[in-house]
Amino acid sequence: MSKTIETESSAIEKAAGRHPRYHWPVVLAVLWSVAVAAGLCFLAVYSATPGSASDPPKNWPAQAGLELNPQGATLVMFVHPHCPCTRASLSELERMLRNCERPVSVWIVFYKPTEMPDNWEQSDLWRSASALPGAHVISDPDGAVANGFHIFTSGQTLLYDAHGKLLFSGGITGARGHEGDNAGETAIQEFVNHGDSGCRQTPVFGCPIINSGTSP
Repeated sequence: MSKTIETESSAIEKAAGRHPRYHWPVVLAVLWSVAVAAGLCFLAVYSATPGSASDPPKNWPAQAGLELNPQGATLVMFVHPHCPCTRASLSELERMLRNCERPVSVWIVFYKPTEMPDNWEQSDLWRSASALPGAHVISDPDGAVANGFHIFTSGQTLLYDAHGKLLFSGGITGARGHEGDNAGETAIQEFVNHGDSGCRQTPVFGCPIINSGTSP
């Protein structure tokens, strides 16, 4: 009699669409796969989302606080010292400078809120920038220099000619934290090596600079 009741109960469960308890590992595996896929989609979208675009001066600002190279091109990169995306920008800058056939004066400007402790801006990115031959690495208290150039995003790179004319504005990575050939890097090399390029602006993939504090 009891076997008959158990058989009938199992049949009722199947008819009602209820799964026996030994199917839970399958359900959990499916839920885990969905969560992982959603996370990967989010990361892909975030990686391809540029930061706020800037509108830098078309001519070198008189109160820039930096020295324009009257003998050749001047490159300025703006950096949030704790932006992980900018690590790739500095790597690309190093590679790009090796491929430039003419000298380029390089300024790398590190944002530093005045309320932060001394040496806050001297992160591993600062050390990487300081290792670039001939690069001028400076601290930018409260983003005064960045404000003068209308910069909002870490990794923003500007190229001016010897007369102070803006040649290029943008990023030199193809996505956040992504190293490899990209339009910005190619454009700067073309301007330096050949005097012109068909590309004058690219998106910037980095964290906010101004008022972004310690958590970009």
